[in-house]
Amino acid sequence: MLSLAKKVITVLAIVMLVAGLGLLLFPPISNYVGTLIANSEVDKFNTQLENIIDDGTTYNEALESGRIDSDGYLDDNGTKCDSPVLFKADLDRLYKDSIAYNEQLKTSQYELLRNDTYAQSALNLSDYGINDDIYGYVTADTIDMKLPIYLGASNANMSYGAAHMSATSLPIGGESTNAVLAGHTGYIGRIFFDNLRNLNIGDKVTIKNYWNTLEYKVTETKINKPDESQDVYINDNRDLLTMFTCIDNGNGGFDRYYVICERVK
Repeated sequence: MLSLAKKVITVLAIVMLVAGLGLLLFPPISNYVGTLIANSEVDKFNTQLENIIDDGTTYNEALESGRIDSDGYLDDNGTKCDSPVLFKADLDRLYKDSIAYNEQLKTSQYELLRNDTYAQSALNLSDYGINDDIYGYVTADTIDMKLPIYLGASNANMSYGAAHMSATSLPIGGESTNAVLAGHTGYIGRIFFDNLRNLNIGDKVTIKNYWNTLEYKVTETKINKPDESQDVYINDNRDLLTMFTCIDNGNGGFDRYYVICERVK
């Protein structure tokens, strides 16, 4: 009887040990996997940039003719390519529409933000043959950050990368623009903006989109209350990138930590 009890206790001890190790190892392993996923999306984006088709064809035309499949992969003699292809005609139209969107904000941003549209996508990327919803990516080497940019600051998008806040400028740069990116902090497996507070004044932050590489420099960091939104608005004659995330306020709630960057001319 005593021997059986010892066996039961031993099994329980092993189970508890394994469970404890699992709880201990899950956060770093999950964070590692989350980073791998983000990096793979960035790598795929760069691969697509190397394979843009410039023959006047659009995604919809190529799909209708059977040149690509429904996921955007080019069928080359019966073999799929490694990543979905993009078409310059679609990207040219997307760039034109992005400029128009940013121009519209100069007169309508306040009203759009009041209507809580920030979680919506500024533009529907599938209309331009982009099926992964990625507009570009943001990097900050000093904190080892490289994240895909998704349109719309929804919980889902913030769980997979940096989320562009609708009703703020799309991240293409330009005078009187302020592209705002939001990201989660403290999510297991999603360390995306956890290190945002480690950015210092003067650090470089880069945006890579379908057309250009934009370099910014950190000019200010600050903590705002949730209802203090002045830093997401356009500033006349300035080319800004603003990133923010939640930060514990020490009273059971959360404030917002902002990193404000200005374009390097």
